[in-house]
Amino acid sequence: MADRHSKETRSYNMSQVKSRETKPEVFVRKYLFANGFRYRKNDSRLPGHPDIVLPKYKTAVFINGCFWHQHENCKYSALPETNKEFWKKKLETNKRRDIEKTKQLEFAGWRVIVVWTCELKPKDRENRAEKLSKDIINIR
Repeated sequence: MADRHSKETRSYNMSQVKSRETKPEVFVRKYLFANGFRYRKNDSRLPGHPDIVLPKYKTAVFINGCFWHQHENCKYSALPETNKEFWKKKLETNKRRDIEKTKQLEFAGWRVIVVWTCELKPKDRENRAEKLSKDIINIR
């Protein structure tokens, strides 16, 4: 199956996919800040550059896109129909890297929490954010 877009259009579309300051990240950060948590964003000193780092709790939070990080058993993680081999290799590499970075953080004494974007859909986001704040406090 051929791509529906020209190479230029596809390139432009992919260039618009953000890796930072996504709506789910901003929502979670605002929620945490409003509830008294103080954090660092995208701390490059830590493996994997966690989206949110809470030094007081020695906790790293990743807000992962279900597609890009291949959330298991999630309808949003389906492989595209075109260029399947490329996408399979790319997304498997992302998953392996996530596992490795999590191991590195845990070995260094950090707790790692992953929040999936499907958990932050409008009907679920308040509950997930509340659960996240409880998980952070209980991890101490």
